Amino acid sequence: MKTVFVHSFGCRASQADGAGIQTSFEDRGLCAVPDAASADLVVLNTCTVTVSADADARQAVRRIHRENPHAKILVTGCYAQRAPEELAALDGVDWVVGNSHKTQIAGIVLGSPRTEEFHGQIVIGDIQHSREFLAAPVIDAYGDRTRPNLKVQDGCSNKCSFCIIPSVRGLSRSAPLASIVEQVHGLAERYREVVLSGINLGRWGRDLPGGLRFPDLLRAVLQDTPVQRIRISSVEPMDWSAELLELMAGQPRIAPHVHIPLQSGSDTVLKRMFRKYRTRHYASRLDVAHTLMPDAGIGADVMTGFPGETDAEFNETVRFIEDRPFTYLHVFTYSERPGTHAARSTDQVPVSLRRERTAILRDLSDRKNADFRRRMVGRTLSAVTLSNDSALTGNFLRVQLATPRVPNDIIDIEIGAAGPGQLKEREILPLLSN
Repeated sequence: MKTVFVHSFGCRASQADGAGIQTSFEDRGLCAVPDAASADLVVLNTCTVTVSADADARQAVRRIHRENPHAKILVTGCYAQRAPEELAALDGVDWVVGNSHKTQIAGIVLGSPRTEEFHGQIVIGDIQHSREFLAAPVIDAYGDRTRPNLKVQDGCSNKCSFCIIPSVRGLSRSAPLASIVEQVHGLAERYREVVLSGINLGRWGRDLPGGLRFPDLLRAVLQDTPVQRIRISSVEPMDWSAELLELMAGQPRIAPHVHIPLQSGSDTVLKRMFRKYRTRHYASRLDVAHTLMPDAGIGADVMTGFPGETDAEFNETVRFIEDRPFTYLHVFTYSERPGTHAARSTDQVPVSLRRERTAILRDLSDRKNADFRRRMVGRTLSAVTLSNDSALTGNFLRVQLATPRVPNDIIDIEIGAAGPGQLKEREILPLLSN
């Protein structure tokens, strides 16, 4: 095998894992290629948060095997950890490697006897017993190309009733501080923005000696690396402390972008979800964030159709969102996950009704984002260039550039208009000479 293609599904932590997998193969002499059709080896790094995520992975296996039947296929990630035999049974799958052995993938593949034909070889361990942070170093932006994702935390010790992730990622574990600083320092030599990610990012440091907390990590990165911008991915509501929000508001090198998973705006639903906060707690964090950073991008994950969700409870969620300064939502339709408490409920909401509610919230998200974009017209915003014609602002808005720019740079952009789904840079008209 001379070429490898790595594709990651799902969250930013998964994208970071994919970057590490690709690097591990490149370190062993394989060349990364941009598509599965030209690869000798295809690595699919899966998600299993919903039924559709599982289906996407299976469809990808079938398509790749059909279009490139000579390619070896390795499936890893959360789906592989949850149901390895199911994936191993698919035609074309040569290896299934769980999250428990994800950092060993290159060795597993390249160390295998070349003469032996594999079909569905499974390499998996008990992730629940893992107490060590496992992740290959990230030295590249991977699929994004201009904004590398650095996973600094893995696993989750919460037991939300709908979530399969703790069983496929294990308990919360933190990357050592020195390792993070070293990697950010290396990435900062080539990239202007680095995204810090994790499965439960706000819990970083709590399993490390010294009583460290997430704000300590941010201070160390700011002090000891030259990175121009840090972006924080999703952090659970109760970990958005006043200390963290004040640090963000006072540091122009931290993107003014706050993502706070909500899941539901109904306290009774939150209780059935086994979430550790209620709407009043969430609102208090949101109020502090908005007061300190009135132009920040503020997003939330919201779930529709959780078991037993009544019309009244859903309407509570709609009103809660309408009354607060969200600038976008990630809306998920509830999906039964085998082995979770919620999947055993006999009070499942009809799928058609779940989807109706999802459409309502996505429409609400579109309206809030449009209002936010209109507010930015006439402002000058700092942004990282993604390509020669697009950029992403610190407060998480896409901008269509009026004149070409070099990708991977931080620039100030004067906003001229709010277009569909994005902003437009103000065009400078040429002066006409007599």
